[in-house]
Amino acid sequence: MDAHISDAVGRPDLIRLDGELVCLRFETMKVVSALAAVRHLLDTGAVRRGDTLVDSSSGIYAYALALACHRYGMRCHIVGSTTVDHTLRTQLDVLGAHLEQMRPTADLKLDQSRRVARVREILRDHPDYHWMRQYHDDVHYLGYEAVAERILAETDGGPLVLVGGVGSGASTGALAHYLRKRSVDVRLVGVQPYGSVTFGSEHVADPEIIIAGIGSSIPFGNVRHDHYDTVHWVAFDAALAGSIDLLRRHAVFAGLSTGAAYLAARWERGEDPGRTVLFIAADTGHRYVDTVFGRHREAARVDDLAPRQVRGTGELVLPWSRMSWNGSPAPEAAVPRERGGGRR
Repeated sequence: MDAHISDAVGRPDLIRLDGELVCLRFETMKVVSALAAVRHLLDTGAVRRGDTLVDSSSGIYAYALALACHRYGMRCHIVGSTTVDHTLRTQLDVLGAHLEQMRPTADLKLDQSRRVARVREILRDHPDYHWMRQYHDDVHYLGYEAVAERILAETDGGPLVLVGGVGSGASTGALAHYLRKRSVDVRLVGVQPYGSVTFGSEHVADPEIIIAGIGSSIPFGNVRHDHYDTVHWVAFDAALAGSIDLLRRHAVFAGLSTGAAYLAARWERGEDPGRTVLFIAADTGHRYVDTVFGRHREAARVDDLAPRQVRGTGELVLPWSRMSWNGSPAPEAAVPRERGGGRR
C-alpha cells in the first residue's frame, strides 16, 4: 500500500502496444524527479522541513513539486507559465502551493525568460528560499534510477531505442544514463519542437502553438547533448496526429508531447527493427481535450507522415525533421553559463 498519493501518481505503466513498440506511461512524470530531489535535499541537510522551495514551471513540474512539498512538509512557491490552466491552478491552491502566474503573452519564449527573472527576484527578497533549478540541477536525475531498473527487468536487458521529449533533459538523459550504466545497449532519441534552442531549431517557427515542456528558449544545464544519438523535430500538427492515432489505435490518452514521441518511435522502429522501441508518455491528455482531441477529425493519418532526413539544423523544415546527432556537443546558443549538480 502506498504511503502517499505521490507514489501512485509517479509510478509508470509499461504497455506493449504493437510488437516491439512499448509505451512508458506516466500520470504525471515529473513527480518521480521532484520526490527524489526533495528527499535528497532533506537527507543531505540542504533544506529542512518547513522551508520554502521555489521554481519556474509550465505546468507538470508545478504539480509535481506541490505534491513533494505536501508529502515532506515543505512550502511551495511556483512562478507559472501563462499555459497553467484552471484545473491545475485550483489543485495548487488546495494543496497550499503559492502560484504566481505570468501575464498572457503572444510569445511563449518571452514567458519562459520572464519566469526565470521573477524567480531571481523572489530569491533576492527571500534568500532563505531554496531554488529547485529543475532545468539545471541534476538532482532531478535521481528519481529515474528506479524507473530504469524496472525497464531493465521488464525488457530482459535487450537492446533498446528510448524515445522521449527532451525538455529539461532529466527524464531521457537519466534513463539512458542509468540503463547504460547497467550495460544495456541504448540508442537515445530526443524529440523537440520547432523554435527551441536546445538542439538548434530556434530559427524555425511553428505557426501553431509550441508543444509545452519538450523544448526551451533558454539554455538548460541538465541536457547532456552527448547522450543523444538521434533528434526528431515535430510540429504541432504532426504531434496532434500522433496523439489522436495513439488514442484511436491503442486507447492511450496522453498529452501532445507523447503524440510527438509516439510518431518518432513508430519511425525508429522501422529504422532499427531488431530493438525494442520504448517511448515516454509524460502525462495524460486532459489538458489537451479542446486544443488537440477536439480537433481529431482534422488529424492527418500517421501512415502518411514521414520526417525529412537532414544533415544539419539549417535544413530543418516543418512539420517533421530527423537528424543523426551522434553525441555531438550542444549548439552554442544551448550552452548554459552555469551547470549545477554533478551528483550522477
